[in-house]
Amino acid sequence: MISCCVGIMAYNEETNIGPLLEALLQQKLKSVDIVEITVVASGCTDRTEAIVRDYCQRDGRVKLLVQGKREGKSSAINLLLRNTSQEIVVLESADTLPTPDTIEALVSPFVDPSVGMTGGRPVPTNDFTSFMGFAAHLLWRLHHRISLHKPKMGELIAFRRYFRQIPHRSAVDEASIEPLIKGQGLKLLYVPEAVVLNKGPETVGDFFKQRRRIFAGHLYVKDTLGYRVSTLSGLRILSLFLQEIKPDWRYLLWGPAVVLLECLARAMGAYDYLVRRKNPFVWPVARSTKDVVEIVGKAGAQL
Repeated sequence: MISCCVGIMAYNEETNIGPLLEALLQQKLKSVDIVEITVVASGCTDRTEAIVRDYCQRDGRVKLLVQGKREGKSSAINLLLRNTSQEIVVLESADTLPTPDTIEALVSPFVDPSVGMTGGRPVPTNDFTSFMGFAAHLLWRLHHRISLHKPKMGELIAFRRYFRQIPHRSAVDEASIEPLIKGQGLKLLYVPEAVVLNKGPETVGDFFKQRRRIFAGHLYVKDTLGYRVSTLSGLRILSLFLQEIKPDWRYLLWGPAVVLLECLARAMGAYDYLVRRKNPFVWPVARSTKDVVEIVGKAGAQL
């Protein structure tokens, strides 16, 4: 059995944390053993901590770590790393849900000692027939295409705990972990069977805010760690977008609009980091991505 710790970084996730913990406790496992499920609650002002404490009483694997103030996701991850002895650490975003076989698929490749990090496949539950739903599905399909050739981790990852901490000012924790693993001579592995359900932004404002922050974070990783994530090249993404086009009017009308939004977000992200010297490692919440109840409803067939 390959034992692991599952870490969840949470800020005001009272509507999401319960369904996520339930999904993790009900995972179908064969060669993997989830020894710990640790929630790091950072500056929560809602019922997140109370809900997690209730699960702690129900199942001894569930643990709670509390940060008095919100210091950014990377700071929360470093607190987790200081409080687990497990070699394999899984990180899952608090506003996502794994399917029943996800953790088994994600962690089982570590039987190969050359594997240092694995990443799952985020699948949005947004309505494809709306513009923002189309944008979410398009972006994550492009992410999938890129990862098949050169893994780019996001939303759900697992890694060998071969380091004590990650850069605490990083706004993109997965991208910061990738070079730390590769620096150990280990390989990254994309596991598309490890599906994690999420919800993309439902408003243009949230989309722009999220994509702007992520691009600034990727520039920070490039600047401080000398590492370029596989999605940093706009030309490569454009090439994959052209391959993705289908005989559907949405791709002809909405597709270019999504490309324009992404380009504008990247331009503003570059302005934030290169001109304003702003690194959003503590970022404003994109509210429209936080309805995990809707994820549960739309994902019933998959769960």
